[in-house]
Amino acid sequence: MQSSSAAASRFNISRWALEHRPLTRYLMIVLLALGAAAYFQLGQDEDPPFTFRAMVVRAFWPGASAQQVAEQVTDKIERTLQEVPYADIIRSYTKPGESLTILQLHDSSPPKDVPGVWYQVRKKVGDMRGTLPTGVVGPYFNDEFGDVYGSIYALASDGFSAEELRRHAERVRQSLLRVPDVAKVELFGVQDEKLFVEISHRRLAQLGVDLNQVVAQLHAQNAVEGAGVLGADTDNVQVRVGGQFSTVDELRRFPIRAVNPSTGVASSLRLGDIADIRRDYVDPPQTKVRHQGHEVIALGIAMVKGGDIVRLGDALRAAVAQIRAALPVGIELSQSPDQPQAVTSSVDDFVKVLIEAVVVVLGVSFVSLGLHLRPLRIDMRPGLVVAITIPLVLAITFVVMYYWGVGLHKISLGSLIVALGLLVDDAIIAVEMMVRKLEEGYDKLRAASFAYEITAMPMLTGTLITAVGFLPIGLARSAVGEYTFAIFAVTAAALLISWLVSVYFVPYLGAALLRVPSRTQGGEAHELFDT
Repeated sequence: MQSSSAAASRFNISRWALEHRPLTRYLMIVLLALGAAAYFQLGQDEDPPFTFRAMVVRAFWPGASAQQVAEQVTDKIERTLQEVPYADIIRSYTKPGESLTILQLHDSSPPKDVPGVWYQVRKKVGDMRGTLPTGVVGPYFNDEFGDVYGSIYALASDGFSAEELRRHAERVRQSLLRVPDVAKVELFGVQDEKLFVEISHRRLAQLGVDLNQVVAQLHAQNAVEGAGVLGADTDNVQVRVGGQFSTVDELRRFPIRAVNPSTGVASSLRLGDIADIRRDYVDPPQTKVRHQGHEVIALGIAMVKGGDIVRLGDALRAAVAQIRAALPVGIELSQSPDQPQAVTSSVDDFVKVLIEAVVVVLGVSFVSLGLHLRPLRIDMRPGLVVAITIPLVLAITFVVMYYWGVGLHKISLGSLIVALGLLVDDAIIAVEMMVRKLEEGYDKLRAASFAYEITAMPMLTGTLITAVGFLPIGLARSAVGEYTFAIFAVTAAALLISWLVSVYFVPYLGAALLRVPSRTQGGEAHELFDT
């Protein structure tokens, strides 16, 4: 009697759920609705977002040998980067006129601290910039080369020059940047134009002209210099020196005053007389992009962190349709890789696998829970209770994922599929215990309460042990741990939610759906009717 009264005095979640059925029913409907809304609000991407812990520092020193660059530029940059917090690996590559250094941080560096580390790199290298030799260009920093361009469009032309195609590509880029969830749009395959002034050394020697004199006069003529300000009563007028080159013909007609060092005779001649001047593209080109056998300009589109790649794909298709309509005849805009479509297929595959798993689980549940040998029949009601708990657990899991900022991607979808085979265990145990006690003669309230008293703590212990099995993934301080964190978060959340549903909502569903067996004539007395 003391144990029975002690058990009755303890708080029983299942009994409380049945005593407050309107509230339980309301919570179940609301959570299902919130879960459905959260599913469509979750960000969708192919891979989970993670922090790229590498930066490139690049500097140029035209005319210097590889050894000079290594000793006077690369070594100084390396020594400075060694003072950066969380610095792990520093790799340097030096060639004539160029220094390239890659800084890699420890995997254990907190993701929230990485932007601050990149700021420290820029500050420290900027402070030592004055110790580099005169003529060094840079250093330049790149901490965004890990960005993923999920959608790439190719802009091809027929009858347009590379420069005209570049101008249209810039207009397309400006239009794409206005699309929601677009972080940046990068152009690939753009060929830079330059003016080439090729002077024959033999011709200079014949005329007795010094090359340095020609270069100095070109720089002086094309320099941009301030000439002061003309002060008036009410306005100040900027005074500028004119004469800068605006066309190739002006450059050809530019007069060069040359003094023969041997005779001292001064002469004047046009630059076009001693040099071949042309406007052309940089040769060799830095980057070339081909699509369907044609040279194109590619536009790589990166999504904002935490965005929805599927929603971005729909917005891009609408924007590209308007852009195509505004492009001139002869310029075509086509898409090459389509990550939104790949992610959509991945999510569709998950839904397909989920439906298959639900059908298998329900089929086994219907047979195993409702099979009666005497007489041989199958009761569908216990399996139906388990069937309802699956979408309920998934709905609450989606709400938790939305609150935690975990989107739909390879890791989280795989975790949901793994958890699907585990989250029905608690519900099956609770339903089986209720069915057993109903057959023994318990009423529905007492059967649900008894199921909680006997099975709740063992179920919770087993659920926690299973969830703790994924804990090392959640505690891993590394890039791999950051990438796979959703395995622990989603699986643990789904398992704990399945226990909560089993002890709170399953008793309500069991009381509403399970049938109380009738007492047969002459059979054994039910436990509640023993005297």
